[in-house]
Formats: sequence, structure tokens, C-alpha cells
Amino acid sequence: MPSIADEARIVFDNLSDRGAGLFHPTLRLGVAGLSRAGKTVFITALVHNLLHGGRLPVFEAQSSGRISRAYLEEQPDDAVPRFQYEEHLRAMLEERIWPQSTRAISELRLTIEYESASGWMRFLSPGKLSIDIVDYPGEWLLDLPLLEKDFATFSQESLERARLPSRDRMARPFLDALAAIDPASAADEPTSQRLSATFADYLRACREDRTALSTLPPGRFLMPGDLEGSPALTFAPLVVEPGRIYPKGSYGAVHARRYEAYKTVVVRPFFREHFARLDRQILLVDALQAINAGPEAVQDLETALADILACFRPGKASWLGSLLTPRIDRILVAATKADHLHRTSHQRLENVVRRLVDGAVNRAKLSGAQTEVAAMAAVRATHEATVTDRGETLPVIVGTPIAGEEIAGQRFDGKTETAVFPGDLPEDASRILQAREDGSGALDPMTFVRFRPPRLERTAEGLTLSLPQIRLDRALQFLLGDRLA
Repeated sequence: MPSIADEARIVFDNLSDRGAGLFHPTLRLGVAGLSRAGKTVFITALVHNLLHGGRLPVFEAQSSGRISRAYLEEQPDDAVPRFQYEEHLRAMLEERIWPQSTRAISELRLTIEYESASGWMRFLSPGKLSIDIVDYPGEWLLDLPLLEKDFATFSQESLERARLPSRDRMARPFLDALAAIDPASAADEPTSQRLSATFADYLRACREDRTALSTLPPGRFLMPGDLEGSPALTFAPLVVEPGRIYPKGSYGAVHARRYEAYKTVVVRPFFREHFARLDRQILLVDALQAINAGPEAVQDLETALADILACFRPGKASWLGSLLTPRIDRILVAATKADHLHRTSHQRLENVVRRLVDGAVNRAKLSGAQTEVAAMAAVRATHEATVTDRGETLPVIVGTPIAGEEIAGQRFDGKTETAVFPGDLPEDASRILQAREDGSGALDPMTFVRFRPPRLERTAEGLTLSLPQIRLDRALQFLLGDRLA
């Protein structure tokens, strides 16, 4: 749980934010994505479409012409790295490569000047809203539940997951090393380092495409940054007895102390300085990769969503309550890479994720916060067509696969455009969500390849059009629309 000092700091920061907001209205938008979900691409596309007047028909403030201009400003938090929008945009537009994923927190301020939709408000000064986009890895959200768990609970849950059939092969080197550890014996530092390293290797293996598992705390083991090699990241779950106090210097005592240090050094500062100050949140998930990996990966994604949603302080805050206790009142869960499917399967993808979110909301006991789901592609890398094969007309997607991608043994050079029939998601979402121990009822694998970013079209006047998208406008309307009314 956050300490009294944490809560006091949160109250102070929130009062400061709200006070500044009286003169300069601001919305802090959290953007998080689980592995390979495309949050860097999402932020870049969001900013580019607003700066360049993109085609966003569902985003009412834009489509109605009420936005007079949008521009970037200096961000308010001097200690947070700036989101490198220009660099990421150049990679997509000039090199036609996807930008590198961000591995730490970053921030960008985008200010929108607009005309109110309300008739009498138009007589007042034009509206202005600054959006502070806070970009951070989704794995950091999965660390927040650790604040309420002691080392014994963390160990028990971690080891239960490691022994699941879907994880046992990847976890076997770690579990074999763990079997030689007596938590009550004197700790040896090289042994602790090796055990921690094999635990981290297991977590990384779970994240690979073929398994696509999502519930992988502690998140910094996957992206250690400048903490790599520190004691706060040199621990692993152990077979410890709940409530038992282990001798000083033993594995049980040393790893428990380092686990608590991890929460103090990594988790609490993130919660206090960033997460607790958010107003809205979008969580990006690569549901297609989980679906292709099988029912275990889909169920694990639902578990991760439940753990994440449990972190959000539920409920729509009153004006006074929002000064003291910040509450995120809108959460969007977006299934990305919808452009890897024909539009006939977009609603089916959304139905699957909605079922996952509904189950996660119930498990997390989330109430009050408005939660929405969308299947989207912040940058659309394909277009649709039909092909005839043996007299059958098939809906396909057309794009340029990244160099080295393969389909049916054909390796692509990164220059050749091709048509792909990815397959169809079932109309009944329960077919994806129900695991079968004997493998019966399994879905046929779908064909997914990575495509290069699109080549942007130009107008007759030579102006470059905005990045194409699928339902980015719907996401913006949900997250920002009411604040631009």
C-alpha cells in the first residue's frame, strides 16, 4: 500500500496540478502498452494527426472544424525525458521503419485551441486544452499490485504461474536452480545473481511471440535500464513459508529485503510521481498475438488486464475529492494492429477483447470508471482487396512485408507488396476464450506478418497527408471529446 508520505505527496502534487489547471486547463493522458502493442506508434500518430489536421471523422471537435490549431509546447516536468516525436515520425515517413519501442517513461505536451460547441460559450474567449501525454511501459502497471503483497505472497504467486503447463518449459532452468536453494541457509551472492538471471530469462521467454504471455512482474526485470545489476533487481521468488522470519543473511531474508527495496526504489516512485496524477488512460494490447499463441496466452492476457484494472482508483471523483484523491475516470483498452485483419474481422476482434475486459473488470471489482474497448490501428500499414482462388473470392489485406518476413516459405525483401489472407476470427468469441486441455476445438493459426509503414500520399498541391488510421478518431473522441465540448 502507498505510505502516508506517498499519500501526502500525491495530495500536494494533485493540488498543484489542479491549481495550475484553473488558469491553464490540462489533461494528463497515460499511454501504456503491453509488449509489442505499439504505444510509440500510437502517440506519434495521435500527435501527427492533430498537428496536421488528419481525417478523423468520429473525433467531433476535429471533424466539425472547431479546432483552430494544435501545437507542441515545452513539457511541464523537467525531470522526465521528452517523447521523441520528431525522431519517431522521421523513422516512419522517411525510412518507412517502425520506431524503436520506448523502454522508460517519457512525456510530451500538445496544446489544442478550439471553439466551444456550446453557443453561449462561443462569446467567451476561445478554449485551450493542454494534453500531457505520459508514455510508460505497460509492464510497470503490473508492478503496482506488488505494493500490497509481501515477499511470501509474491513468491507463491510467481511460482504457481511458473509451474503452469504453458510456462513450465520456459521456467524449467529457473525451477531447477531454485530446487537447490534452502531459504534458511546463508546467502551466496554469485548464487543469488545466477538465480535472479535465470528468473529474468524465464520472464523474457514468456514474452516472445510464440508464447505471448502478459502477466510478467516484476516489470523492470524485462527492462532494467540504469538499475541493471543493482541489488533491487537481484532477487527471485523462493519457496518460503508465509509469516516465517528467516535468519539474517539467509536467502529468505536477503531476497525479501531486496524485494522490498524494489518496491521502494522502483514501484512507489512511479505510482506517486506519475500514475497517481493521471486523468485518463489508454492501454494498448496485442490481442492478435495472444490469440495466435493459443488459449493459455488469451487467459493470461485477461489475468494481466484484471491486475492492471485493479490498480486504477475507481469511480468518478467529485470536485473536492479529485483535489485530494485523483481518480482516472476513463480507461480505453485498445486492441492494436487491426490493419492485420480484413475489416470483416474487426468487430470480432473487438468482441474478444470486450469479453476479456468485462471479465477483468469483474475480477478487479472496478466500478465507476468508464471503460471502453476498441479494435484499432494507429497507423494503417495495409489496404484491403479481394482475390479469387479456385473459384472462391477471398478478402485479403495488401501491404509491404518487412524484409526477412516469411509466408509459406517465401521470404520478402522489404520492397515487394503482397496480398495476404490472414484468416478469419470466429464469430463466437467464446471459441477463443475457452481452453481445451486435449487441444480439441483449437483454431487454425492465422497468418500474421509485420508490414512496413505506409508511403504517405500527397495532394495535388504537394502537401503530405496525415498518417492513415483505423479508429484512432474513435479513441480520441472517447479520451478527449468531452474536454473539447
